[in-house]
Amino acid sequence: MPFNGEKQCVGEDQPSDSDSSRFSESMASLSDYECSRQSFTSDSSSKSSSPASTSPPRVVTFDEVMATARNLSNMTLAHEIAVNENFQLKQDAVPENSLAGQVKHIVHQAFWDVLESELNAEPPEYDHAIKLFEEIRETLLSFLTPGGNRLHNQICEVLDTDLIRQQAEHSAVDIQGLANYVISTMGKLCAPVRDNDIRELKATGNIVEVLRQIFHVLDLMKMDMANFTIRSLRPHLQRQLVEYERTKFQEILEETPSALDHTTEWIKESVNEELLSLSETALTTGAENSSKPNLSPTLVLNNSYLKLLQWDYQKKVLPETLVTDGARLQELTEKLNQLKIIACLSLITNNMMGAITEGLPELANRLKRISAVLLEGMNKETFNLKEVLNSVGVQTCVEVNKTLIERGLPTLNAEVQANLVGQFLGTETLSSCLCHILDKRIQLYMKSILCLPSPQKCMPPMPGGLAVIQRELEALGSQYASIVNLNKQVYGPFYANILRKLLFSEEAMGKADASPPTN
Repeated sequence: MPFNGEKQCVGEDQPSDSDSSRFSESMASLSDYECSRQSFTSDSSSKSSSPASTSPPRVVTFDEVMATARNLSNMTLAHEIAVNENFQLKQDAVPENSLAGQVKHIVHQAFWDVLESELNAEPPEYDHAIKLFEEIRETLLSFLTPGGNRLHNQICEVLDTDLIRQQAEHSAVDIQGLANYVISTMGKLCAPVRDNDIRELKATGNIVEVLRQIFHVLDLMKMDMANFTIRSLRPHLQRQLVEYERTKFQEILEETPSALDHTTEWIKESVNEELLSLSETALTTGAENSSKPNLSPTLVLNNSYLKLLQWDYQKKVLPETLVTDGARLQELTEKLNQLKIIACLSLITNNMMGAITEGLPELANRLKRISAVLLEGMNKETFNLKEVLNSVGVQTCVEVNKTLIERGLPTLNAEVQANLVGQFLGTETLSSCLCHILDKRIQLYMKSILCLPSPQKCMPPMPGGLAVIQRELEALGSQYASIVNLNKQVYGPFYANILRKLLFSEEAMGKADASPPTN
């Protein structure tokens, strides 16, 4: 039985250390200590990986577009299976009240009504029933693993449609007996989660309803088999993911030379920001006449990744190299925004009522849970942040007053409560002074995580004001580091080529112009 006693294959989000060694080779040009400037100014990169090309644009055929789409689809699916341990296939549920749902119900019901009328006829007609058993036989055979010859032969023998037709011609076919055999065989092949479905099948009396439910359970078993296969493949995909994704993206790049345009702009924006920051620093220190500053490729790339934590995922296009992680990055960004508000509210509460909440960790945790629950889904368009902040403020006052009553102390007066709610409402724009400060600290914390060799083993110290969300922030930081590190391993060579062009092409051209002409 392929599903009985199965265990889920659990892998890590990142490939093994052997993949890291391959990454260090491909990303050698991004290291501040291991690379020389010549490696960035050389022409060792392949033409297909170059972010800019002087060649005229070529016409892309329909077949090339479809090939690119297939490569992207395969790469995305493989990436999702490898990094998402909860990934599984699910049946598409058509809403019953929709037009498609109603049409599907009418067509299916008509089929089963015809089958019932045929079986109840005198004499009974078995043509449709035999076709159903033929389909059931093929489905059961598809569940068998190599080596299951005995059960294979038994299924073919019992569900021999030629024999069943001969029996039907002499009115000697036992439809109920065949259905019972099918149910018994399904019980041997199904996953434990389907045991209740099998018991319900055995308890069903109407033969048409039995056949109908058999097909329903078989569909569920097909999905179980597919998900079992996915779990079995996950460890192998994780080991091969870096090379597989890099190869697939290279194929996409060869078919679509513009497949790195958004990625180039994403990195270029960080380069410009870093140059502007260094220029402002030079003006402040009076060193504006110094030589052109040299930017660290690693710093530029890390700052590019940090920009993803403030990305407008509804309006801005993601870099092509991060499409496979777009949903995870968006969810991570939304959770960080929620945590930022929770930290703001906690600091406001402590500032106003520190004497009350001090030494009462249970109250602080309760207030944190209230904020988290009410702020759930704050990134949806229908979410009314002002209304929710007002509710959080009111509920905070209720909880604090409850604690004061338990300790025999007077409750908060109306003025204090109104002041607390008002300060909560001040965080609505997310650009308040306190929110801005905490946002900077969260960014700094995430940046320090990217600089660690192994964030899962040693997390950086938590900045001030974020202690209330430390556990959640560390978990998000670890998730963020996993996404970034895997992305670097896969797309390191492509980033190296882009950085080579952006950081050192002007310098290389300057040296060429300065060299004396040769006759």
